[in-house]
Amino acid sequence: MEIRTEAVKMKEASPLLAASTLECRNHALELISRALEDEKAAIFDANAKDMSYAEENGVKESVKKRLKYDEHKLQDSIAGLEGLKGLPDPVGKVSMNRQLDNGLILKKISVPIGVIGVIFEARPDAMIQVASLCIKSGNCAILKGGKETANTNRVLFEIIRDSVVKAGLPGECLLQAEQHNEIDELLKCDEEVDLIIPRGSNSFVKYIMDNTRIPVMGHSSGICHIYVDEEADTDMALSVILDAKKQYAAACNAVETVLINRKIAGDFVPALYEMFVNEGIKVNGTEEVKALLGKDIDVMQEDAFAKEYNDLEVSLKLVSDVNEAVSHINHFGSHHTDSIITGNSETAAVFTRMVDSAGVYHNCSTRFADGYRYGFGAEVGISTGKLHARGPVGLEGLVTYKYVLEGEGHIVGDYASGKRTFNHVDL
Repeated sequence: MEIRTEAVKMKEASPLLAASTLECRNHALELISRALEDEKAAIFDANAKDMSYAEENGVKESVKKRLKYDEHKLQDSIAGLEGLKGLPDPVGKVSMNRQLDNGLILKKISVPIGVIGVIFEARPDAMIQVASLCIKSGNCAILKGGKETANTNRVLFEIIRDSVVKAGLPGECLLQAEQHNEIDELLKCDEEVDLIIPRGSNSFVKYIMDNTRIPVMGHSSGICHIYVDEEADTDMALSVILDAKKQYAAACNAVETVLINRKIAGDFVPALYEMFVNEGIKVNGTEEVKALLGKDIDVMQEDAFAKEYNDLEVSLKLVSDVNEAVSHINHFGSHHTDSIITGNSETAAVFTRMVDSAGVYHNCSTRFADGYRYGFGAEVGISTGKLHARGPVGLEGLVTYKYVLEGEGHIVGDYASGKRTFNHVDL
């Protein structure tokens, strides 16, 4: 398959999809939802092949957890589609309606980005999330999933594309890329593709950014922190930290480093260590943490904290106050999601104001950084950049805007000569 040839067709189909009605796009989501239930036997058979391949090739358990697509994940996908279907149309929103002069009206209106290339990790549910978000937001999408879920993704894509066509949307609005070399072809389509969203490792995202002229939106790593303040509730802190580390250790919003205020470290760190050991979580820490525990843990040097484990492993470090915690997070973090546990609202305010991350939390788990949990229906990824979209990218992150100016024969010469003057009034 020639990616550029297909991308040209998508570019031509893009205005048709952008002009489609909300009812038509929602109908496509409804048909996908029904088809997932009707075709689940074929989906599970394909996933069994992918799981068998993973087993034969020694894929890590944390990764295999992502690969598996069972009844529970299927129902989550269907629930996500239903939630997405119920959200307002992100296209056609008027965010500004301004009279520049009598009969000269300027409007700022949301529109789809156009053609989006999404390269995502080996998670079957990601195929459904990404495709459905692009459909709802009126964007054409080139979808490239991980090779480890090739069989599952192929079945899912056919279900999604067939549903889109049955709903009356252009069949050219979706394309599945399956070969690794097609990624490089996609990166060269800077005249046809408007945005690339990569989801994967730090090195992979950097490769994408270094090898394309297409704008890239995403994040390269998820080095998330929890700071336990001196005024933290111990039981709350332990509960939140365990959830943030163990609930889904392979996720980009799992906590990787726990910072503990020295004033409570004597009691809290041993309790934290005991909890981690009982839950099968490996603990690493500074020399100070090791001395406090009196345990044989791996000692970390300062430059080792810029690490994403994606596994049942965690780093511990002691800090003097919230300012030192903020300094550590802003230096070593990936600007993804960071949390403070404290009963002091003023300390929490300092933390939330000073930490430079897409998500900054107070007294809750970093695992909440997710488009579905935010009520976005799903997410196409998480962006740690500061332009256009930040944090979980849902529908609003997949639209841009255009200015529409309506006049009655107005010309600039009249204003330049002083014959007419502007009269700005927001309507």
